[in-house]
Amino acid sequence: MKNYYIIDFDSTFTQVEALDELARISLDGHPDQEKIYNEIERYTNLAMEGKISFRESLAGRVSLLQANKTHLNKLIIHLKKRVSKSFDRNREFFKQNADTAWIVSGGFKEFITPVVSPYGIKKENIYANTFKFDEEGNIIGYDETNPLSDEGGKVKLLKELKIEGTIYGIGDGYSDFQLKESGLIEKFFAYTENISRQSVTDKADHVTPSFDEFLYVNDLPRAISYPKNRILCLIVGQVPEISALILKRDGLSIRVKETLEEKYVKDVGLLLLGPDVVISDDQLSRADKLKTIGFLGDIKGHVNKTICNEKGIVVFDDKKNKIRNAEYIPRRMAEFINNGDTDQSRNFPNLILPKKIKGHRLLHIHKNVPGIMAQLNNIYAENNINIISQFLMTRGDIGYAVTDIEADYDKGLLKQLKQIDQTIKFRILYK
Repeated sequence: MKNYYIIDFDSTFTQVEALDELARISLDGHPDQEKIYNEIERYTNLAMEGKISFRESLAGRVSLLQANKTHLNKLIIHLKKRVSKSFDRNREFFKQNADTAWIVSGGFKEFITPVVSPYGIKKENIYANTFKFDEEGNIIGYDETNPLSDEGGKVKLLKELKIEGTIYGIGDGYSDFQLKESGLIEKFFAYTENISRQSVTDKADHVTPSFDEFLYVNDLPRAISYPKNRILCLIVGQVPEISALILKRDGLSIRVKETLEEKYVKDVGLLLLGPDVVISDDQLSRADKLKTIGFLGDIKGHVNKTICNEKGIVVFDDKKNKIRNAEYIPRRMAEFINNGDTDQSRNFPNLILPKKIKGHRLLHIHKNVPGIMAQLNNIYAENNINIISQFLMTRGDIGYAVTDIEADYDKGLLKQLKQIDQTIKFRILYK
């Protein structure tokens, strides 16, 4: 039995609602632009929350569009730039699952097909509505015989298709949940990367803040080793909004607090601290998942750098109080999480790594003692590993070895690397 993946388009595959965006384009310059647009948006939200029927919403929106084929061309260009980030970085999944990764949407093929086809999604696996046009190319309606134009359309379609396999549904709206309610799909994943509707998330089998999360929990091939939405980033003290926004945009799970509360100590992955914050040695020594600290000021006297070294925590701080560091420091933290870079770190060897990871990137933080590289490379040799590139830098009592290897290897390799004597931390990246 194959697994099938039924994926919504609006606010799921893309960051936006396409008909709302089409209204922005087609009504540009119209004297009642905002009034009409707000009414279209209202129809969208009412249907997504299950407060009116989908057909009522669709008919209302299409009648207000005042759009034609030239507007659709502009919309397609716009939508290609607004594909959800986690879908965009997981193109390989769609190539590997071309027969079973389907787009099922109450939107329209005229703009969906050109947006999703470059990802390897087959045209015959795109199910959506179609517009009706007049002789001048103006949109005058839609095919009302299409089951996707009706209330419960996705349920009706799947009943007609009679798919033999296990079906997973991914979407942000009420029509997506209806698939689960009907019993036609195994699990419903409420997708919240772009919008979260409580009426939908409350009923979901799993809330997935990104496509990475969906792939991770289902143990499917993915672009990154660990979903960033599962990494807790605490922002503590007086920190400018732009600093928090940079890390939030990177997809991390953000909490903003006045102090480092005890309940977060064991789970925090990143700490961004304001200039007056002091982290106790006891808290720092118990923060076993902490990977990096950013400090908007001189960290001396606020965070124990010796403990950071012992635990493999990379520190970035702002000794000279430069205004730009409100942006620069969180970006450095993100670059370490995403790429392994330690450039401008206060306590680690400063290493700028190639951005393109062809295979998997293994980050090995260890005590700076003789023989570590020999142990690392012996393990690679014993496992017949093809090393693409390798970097080593040391600073004081810290050694930092980065190795890019081909992705095809036995997972027992990772356990061996973690068990090397004098290992402080080990992490894997792939994109």
